[in-house]
Amino acid sequence: MKNEILDSRLSHLIEDAILEDVGMGDITTESTVPSDLLGHGDMRVKESGVIAGLDIVGMIFHFIDPELRWKKLFKEGTFIEAGVIVAEVDGQFGSILKAERTVLNILQRMSGIATVTKKFVDSVKGTNTKITDTRKTVPGLRILDKLAVQIGGGVNHRFGLDDMVLIKDNHIAAAGGIAHAITHCLSYMKQKKYQLRVEVETKNLSDVKTALQYKGVHRIMLDNFNLVDMKKAVELINHSVEVEASGNVSLDNVRAIAETGVDFISVGALTHSSRALDISLKVIHLQKSS
Repeated sequence: MKNEILDSRLSHLIEDAILEDVGMGDITTESTVPSDLLGHGDMRVKESGVIAGLDIVGMIFHFIDPELRWKKLFKEGTFIEAGVIVAEVDGQFGSILKAERTVLNILQRMSGIATVTKKFVDSVKGTNTKITDTRKTVPGLRILDKLAVQIGGGVNHRFGLDDMVLIKDNHIAAAGGIAHAITHCLSYMKQKKYQLRVEVETKNLSDVKTALQYKGVHRIMLDNFNLVDMKKAVELINHSVEVEASGNVSLDNVRAIAETGVDFISVGALTHSSRALDISLKVIHLQKSS
């Protein structure tokens, strides 16, 4: 995704997140905290994991109050031990409180995703296999979810339906079979002059053989293959196209899957089931501004 598009989407996402939480104003803070009170906040990781989202947090603080002074103490993707302070913020006490829940929600979710992704990436270390995500993301948060996967060491699959073709089982059934689906797809792509990569989901070795007959196919997905058939499929494909394994992948079996020789292993659980990393923001008041 181009940087200018990414920046625009991030800006809108942050604005929507703040509007959702703050609405017309933080009435509790406005009614209890003096407007001229200054504060200092520490963001502390309460359990070990990979920190992700600090740059987004800085953008949120700046959006809430451009006068807030934000400092991250570690690079994105750093593994942090429990109890360590990862960032600091100084400025109007009320502004820090207004941003608190939004920054924690995003930082905790992204760090949770990055932490799980790193576990999968570490599990296949030494192979040539890459861990990739899916579109199983929270609606509206896909940019952050996929960025967290990158920070954790994984790679991104397609961002949306318009940047890559993925012919799946429902498309194949509707088209009348895998051969018909691929033929219709490649014909349409040629007609529209689309320059997109094409991936085909396969269920068995017969499907793999069929998909290999088409020059316009760039990647073959092995969906829920057992390890024996997966290895046979990899040998059959023999590096002519990319190979992706998908379905029922866990930390218990991901290494064995990688050792079959696949290029990618897609893991939906990276984004749809990752638990948020426990992170706190402790704010103390310093003094009233002069």
